[in-house]
Amino acid sequence: MKKLTEKQRKILDFIEGFIRRYGMPPTVSEISENFGIKTSTVFAHLRALQRKNQLSRSSKARSIALSRHFPGTRSVRGAVAVPVFRDLTGSVAESSRCREGELIINRTMYDGVHDVGFALRVRDDAMRELGIWAGDLILVAPEAEPRPGDIVAAVTPEGAVFRSYYPGEGGRFELREAGGTAPGRICRSGEAGIAGVAALLIRRF
Repeated sequence: MKKLTEKQRKILDFIEGFIRRYGMPPTVSEISENFGIKTSTVFAHLRALQRKNQLSRSSKARSIALSRHFPGTRSVRGAVAVPVFRDLTGSVAESSRCREGELIINRTMYDGVHDVGFALRVRDDAMRELGIWAGDLILVAPEAEPRPGDIVAAVTPEGAVFRSYYPGEGGRFELREAGGTAPGRICRSGEAGIAGVAALLIRRF
């Protein structure tokens, strides 16, 4: 096996530490941000690590799997384990205190829909007319590009909410509740963020 470079070893250590802490592998963007390097450079390092049989990955989000084994990790054939959050305070990595646990779901439940990154618990009944109730779990695709009318997980100063998304001009976007009884919320850049697009709803009866 070819010897690893210092940067490649640091990237492997970062991926391992991220999985230990959050229960899932990092995205390319999160690796890029941690090391202060371009995503194209991260892709190059990941390809080199694949050639050296240190990891495997696909085009799907959070698909990095380390070849080396370490305590606390596990794989489930035909299923994926996603972290469950009761709220988001920023990015998924910044919201570890809001984590409730993890949810193991069969990949066939969402294949062909979106790449799921995490599950978020619904906090209010603003989308009840669309069949989304407080307490439901929604699987979220963090790297999907939202389209007008998509239901998104939005991080606001009051917490994470699910709303219908409508883009505007100048970086603005509107978040609408279901039913149209309340005016939409116009958000400017920096006031709120889109954590991802709703991909699948799970409810306990």
